[in-house]
Amino acid sequence: MQITNKTWGAGIFALAMAASLPAGAEEITADTVVATVGGADITIGHMIVARQTLPQQYQQLEPAVLWEGILDQLTQQNAMAQSLGDEVTKATQLSIDNQISGLLAGEAIGKVVRNAVNNSSLQAAYEARFADAKPTKEFHAAHILVATEEEAKAIREELDGGADFAALAMEKSTGPSGPSGGDLGWFGLGMMVPEFEQAVMALEDGQVSDPVQTQFGWHVVKLNESRTADAPSLDEVRVELAAEIENAAVTEALAAVMAETDVVKSEMEFDPGLLNNLDLIAE
Repeated sequence: MQITNKTWGAGIFALAMAASLPAGAEEITADTVVATVGGADITIGHMIVARQTLPQQYQQLEPAVLWEGILDQLTQQNAMAQSLGDEVTKATQLSIDNQISGLLAGEAIGKVVRNAVNNSSLQAAYEARFADAKPTKEFHAAHILVATEEEAKAIREELDGGADFAALAMEKSTGPSGPSGGDLGWFGLGMMVPEFEQAVMALEDGQVSDPVQTQFGWHVVKLNESRTADAPSLDEVRVELAAEIENAAVTEALAAVMAETDVVKSEMEFDPGLLNNLDLIAE
């Protein structure tokens, strides 16, 4: 078996973990103690969570490279925190309160999402959207966009005389697709402005339109080809459907929680400018 840096790093990591355990220990859990600082335990769980919060550039490093650095960080962090004693500023305590509620809210939302998105809900969402879907027409077109009808007519005359459409588009089109020969790629109904869409639908594959005016200017349109597209497969829209299910589930859960929670807002009138008054949390 070939030993790679990855397997070597994993092996060193396992040895380091084993060495940190009391003799005779058989199972490592999130509560397994790696170090104790002033009576406070640093556990495997603490280290795993700390690793997850590292900047992205460190996420790809092997555990063997990160182990001592994370342990040192948590050791020093705990030591410095303990040195503060009870002298916690108002701003820090308020920040802790916000972070705790934010983390717990995030966990609650995560639970809602995990329960909402599954194979059954994805299949149901897919069928609701696409069960009765009919094949749709898609078009692959190109255009040359200019400012005036006279310019568009002149371009149409050049095309009738045998000029190359893509070359004219690169030379004369003012649209962003000009450098690519006017190519707009594939698009379906409803993706273009109505006047442009109607012109495309009136063409046969390979045909060029008369000048067409839209809000962007004057177009000469060429329909390269068209096709009939069936409904996408579940795998093709899985991510999109999952996002919709998540959003709906979170919205519903939040509404339910708020309906069951007593919220009493002060009747005092507050100046929004208080948000900038840092003196209030300077204790």
